[in-house]
Amino acid sequence: ANPDDLSKERIIELSKSPINRLSIGIQSFFEDDLEMMNRAHNSAEAKKCLEEATKYFDNISLDLIYGIPGMSNEKWKRNIETALSFGIPHISSYALTVEPKTALNKLIQTGKIAKPKDEVAEGHFMLLVETLEANGFIHYELSNFGKENYFSKNNSAYWLGKKYIGIGPSAHSYDGISRSWNVSNNSIYLKSIQENKLPEETEILSKTDRYNEYIMTGLRTIWGVSLNKIESEFGKEYLDYLNKQAEKYIKNNLLEIVTSSDFKQLNRVEKILKTTKKGKFLTDGIASDLFLVNLE
Repeated sequence: ANPDDLSKERIIELSKSPINRLSIGIQSFFEDDLEMMNRAHNSAEAKKCLEEATKYFDNISLDLIYGIPGMSNEKWKRNIETALSFGIPHISSYALTVEPKTALNKLIQTGKIAKPKDEVAEGHFMLLVETLEANGFIHYELSNFGKENYFSKNNSAYWLGKKYIGIGPSAHSYDGISRSWNVSNNSIYLKSIQENKLPEETEILSKTDRYNEYIMTGLRTIWGVSLNKIESEFGKEYLDYLNKQAEKYIKNNLLEIVTSSDFKQLNRVEKILKTTKKGKFLTDGIASDLFLVNLE
């Protein structure tokens, strides 16, 4: 939910339901940032929402945006510290991205707002990691930080390649081999269900598709990419390709290979490919270079 959707009455109502976790789109605690991003809430509403939510919920996550044009490291640090002052156990944080056909994109094109700079975003990211880890958060996924036992179970299932079922219009499902998505139109969805039809489209993922997805999601997490799994599930050809592509990143200290001694949940010796601290901010670019176009 967004802060403007969570009145005191609504929070109390939700606390009496089976819902046990709130994920709140704060984005920033500063008025000028919220106005620039065209958010419906203001700074006071963001803080009031968290004051009330923490009275009724222990399990709360909030979103913060970094890399905003003109935002200094000091201002970004105050954003993080404000979030921490509420005792929140989970924070998701993303770099500002400018989408086409948005008010923000128009402001940038007309020169009213500066274009986001990668070096600013990287500085904010490193400050975020340093501050949250110093406060007991585990950086378990590129954009996600949680206290122990407060990782997002929903998103972790996606990152770990687990199966899931999506119910309702636009919902996605995954069974390990194929991905399907329900029609987005509410009326068509309801009519189809009444006729005992499942209104979905399905895509069968090739071995290469599944390899690429595993690389993309695995590198973003603390669990990394299991080289043993690459060989057992995809074959030696895929493993050889991955090792060759990863060489230059290992040499430049952007990737590293660790053994399962760092992963107590594993019962066998495994080699895990992970990003280093230096390589974390570049994860998506590195992953794309490890992708395969086709080996089938």
